[in-house]
Amino acid sequence: QVSLVESGGGLVQAGDSLRLSCSVSGRTFDNMGWFRQTSGKEREFVAAIRIGDFTGYADSVKGRFTISRDNAKPTLYLQMNSLRPDDTAVYYCAASAWGMTIAGQSSPSRYDYWGRGTQVTVSS
Repeated sequence: QVSLVESGGGLVQAGDSLRLSCSVSGRTFDNMGWFRQTSGKEREFVAAIRIGDFTGYADSVKGRFTISRDNAKPTLYLQMNSLRPDDTAVYYCAASAWGMTIAGQSSPSRYDYWGRGTQVTVSS
């Protein structure tokens, strides 16, 4: 049975850093991503990592966030630097059981498995 479990969220001040982790069990995935969601809004793409470790980022986090993974554990990470109040959201880890294109990586519908999320709150 596949399970994705996020951790590492918390309350920080603007300018601080956090590292989110997503522990994967049940199988490994070539294509994974991070999304975030705030109350009343749709789930928003943050970052993705595809087979060959190619990465993609939302414009709003480019240069501040870094997605990576450790296949030996296996765990997905999201290093978040220079956090801003508008980064406040519940962050979700996601995995795709199939191939992934650059165009598709930002669409929640392309992912088959989801974690329950971890809250990140950035105060000003």
